[in-house]
Amino acid sequence: MIATTTPAETRTLVENISWQTFKTMLAEMGCNRNTKFAYDHGNIEIMTPQMPHENSNRNIEGFVIILCEELGLEIKRAGSLTLTRDDIQRGAEPDSSYYIQNEYLVRSKDKIDLAIDPPPDLVLEVEYSRPQIDKLKLYAALGIPEFWRYNGSKLRIYTLTNGEYLEVEISPTFTPITIKEITGFLAETSNIGEIATTRIFRNWVKEQLWKK
Repeated sequence: MIATTTPAETRTLVENISWQTFKTMLAEMGCNRNTKFAYDHGNIEIMTPQMPHENSNRNIEGFVIILCEELGLEIKRAGSLTLTRDDIQRGAEPDSSYYIQNEYLVRSKDKIDLAIDPPPDLVLEVEYSRPQIDKLKLYAALGIPEFWRYNGSKLRIYTLTNGEYLEVEISPTFTPITIKEITGFLAETSNIGEIATTRIFRNWVKEQLWKK
């Protein structure tokens, strides 16, 4: 008997699509869908998440909330908010996005327009498989200050500097916590459960803050 593994996500690249066609696709398909889109220079990546992908996404979000609570930071969760810029003809739907530093500017808003509103302060992409579009260039163009990538075993943190991303060891949003330790806690959820791991993570964050 051959064991099979369910992929964490599937990715499809569609080429030579105009910006207007992409905007029409978004409007016609609406928000009630499982797929997430990214658009850059005429190419569309269509990503369909499966259980491992979504589970990692949700667990990381739980850790982000705890970090905000323990550091006294307010937050507005924007999820897979569709981010589009007509002026540069680029768009993306991250796995998760958050307003933290600029939360007060969008607190009461139900709709975000990047022509007048700031982009999310932090976005997360779960990437068990190789992206079909260069997300570093895409999110840099959209002006996202902090970008997290999780590939199933490692969390990478990037900050926007002079229009390009630089990988860093410490998240500027959650200083002085060593955010990359999150990967160990993610692995632990499969052993002792998500609630138990969340409790341990919160205690760990408190210990880190106490040491500082």
